[in-house]
Amino acid sequence: MTQNNRPVIINTPDAPQPGGHYSQALIHNGLVYVSGLLPVKPGGEKVKGSIEEQISQVLANLEAILKAAGLSRNHVLKTTIYISDVELWGRVNKIYSEFFDTHKPARAIVPVKPLHFGFSVELEATAAIF
Repeated sequence: MTQNNRPVIINTPDAPQPGGHYSQALIHNGLVYVSGLLPVKPGGEKVKGSIEEQISQVLANLEAILKAAGLSRNHVLKTTIYISDVELWGRVNKIYSEFFDTHKPARAIVPVKPLHFGFSVELEATAAIF
């Protein structure tokens, strides 16, 4: 899915539009690189509720971008999750494991402070076309 060996830009209205100089995702050489996703609804509304609500929105955004690339969550190879407090790890892990079910991508969870707009979570992912 590259054009003349150039990356293909993925942009779907079913996920929030980029707020800066980046793409929702790029496809290159059989891999899909998904930019950091915040808990924002496709229309731009920020989800400021519980960590469960925030990670659920982030994962919904991931799924929409993967779908736009013709993929599913089972194509995800690796995720990096940034959380505002390491104490949130278990709650994030619960929703994340329900989302991926038996599929277990490689993953890192990184505690950071602060996240943009006061959010508690951000996720980036790499998926493969197979």
